[in-house]
Amino acid sequence: MKKPKQKLGKIIRDAGEIFNVSSAAKVLDVPNTEAAKILARWTKQGWLTRIQRGLYAVVPIEASTTNQALEDAWILAPELFAPCYIGGWSAAEHWDYTEQIFRDICVITERVVATKKKEVHGIKFIVTRIKNALDFGTKTLWRQDKKILISDPHKTIIDMMVNPELGGGIQHTMECFSAYLESTHFDPDKLADYAEKLSNGAVYKRLGYLCERKLGDTHLLTKICKSNLSKGNAYLDPNIKNGALISRWRLFVPVNIRDSNK
Repeated sequence: MKKPKQKLGKIIRDAGEIFNVSSAAKVLDVPNTEAAKILARWTKQGWLTRIQRGLYAVVPIEASTTNQALEDAWILAPELFAPCYIGGWSAAEHWDYTEQIFRDICVITERVVATKKKEVHGIKFIVTRIKNALDFGTKTLWRQDKKILISDPHKTIIDMMVNPELGGGIQHTMECFSAYLESTHFDPDKLADYAEKLSNGAVYKRLGYLCERKLGDTHLLTKICKSNLSKGNAYLDPNIKNGALISRWRLFVPVNIRDSNK
């Protein structure tokens, strides 16, 4: 008969330091109901911390409280929101597009979520649902033996063009875009390809306008966006409705960043 710590060690080896009742039951070869009782007992003993119903994390030996159990909050995302990926401002931090530190973690999911904001174990997530979000443009990261998806350098920018709120607002989105252009990641062909995959007219308008500002109106990417303009007008930032219309881009741009050449 294995001792409790040996059983827990086997769960950690096979399922990782964050696991659900079903994973533990499979490793221990017991019914889910029995596994749930075992995990509850270990939680009372201080070996585990309960993240939410049915989901547990191992408490490190050196931790003074169970609140120290989660050193890397990203590993929670697949457990809570899969199919999903880390995106927006969180991905921008990873790809060095920003020095700004965000306390909330930006998650893009294909799952229907009841609320956009979710706090789990003291960790705040901002969750956005996008249909077919994982069809392209993600990279795999490994954290504590957990597989995590993150938007690649180009998808990170394109997602911000879909919804500047994912970039922390239009001002920060513009800063991230500038950093992307100056980085080794910059690939106009990739951006154009991703924009085409989305078939979103507002993306071409926002991307084209920002390309013109940074790269000029003769740059190939600016021209590609121009040639794909859809009918109707859009907002550079849907949350700011007091902008002036830049007619050549069919885009309402906030006055404080509007250029003088309409």
